[in-house]
Amino acid sequence: MNSIYGSYREKLELILNDLTEKIEDLNKAVKDARGEGIYEHLTARVKSEESMREKCRRKGLSEDERSALEEIHDAIGIRIVCSFIDDIYEIVSLIKGFENIEIVEEKDYVRNVKPNGYRSYHMVIAIRTDFADCMGRNPGKYYAEIQLRTIAMDSWASLEHRLKYKKDVKNQQLIVAELKKCADELASCDLSMQTIRDLINEDNDNT
Repeated sequence: MNSIYGSYREKLELILNDLTEKIEDLNKAVKDARGEGIYEHLTARVKSEESMREKCRRKGLSEDERSALEEIHDAIGIRIVCSFIDDIYEIVSLIKGFENIEIVEEKDYVRNVKPNGYRSYHMVIAIRTDFADCMGRNPGKYYAEIQLRTIAMDSWASLEHRLKYKKDVKNQQLIVAELKKCADELASCDLSMQTIRDLINEDNDNT
């Protein structure tokens, strides 16, 4: 079976590596200036063939490169995990300053929490490239989704994802309620940690 990304699979890897390198360089520059970076770790991937085909089927799209690269915007995905809430918004601001990108969509689930307790910041960006895309544009345009979370948000989301796909689970409503409670408690911890950091920085500024 041919790749759903057609001849553009290699291009996706190049774009992913370039974008990842830019974000890593950004973190290094901040770390050199302040003594600490603005995120804890970063994961990056090109969506697997199987996952992309499944998503196309779920959305009623044909399983081809146009669907995978133009209709769906997360063939390239990056997740950035931060220590503090403020770091999320600082990174968002810095990414918006990158050359050759435009913001396609933003969803702030940190301030606008999903009903189940999910918190994260999602950005879809369009990256202008030096090579053509599946629509025949040259320079081309390729999409990437960036998710930003704190460590607490990421831990909760990972566990919630695992539990959500357990089959034949009894007491479903109770589990949902408990997960929401955990999400709120972790969010409270995030706010407390941010407050502590702000107080420490304020003390340092006054000395």
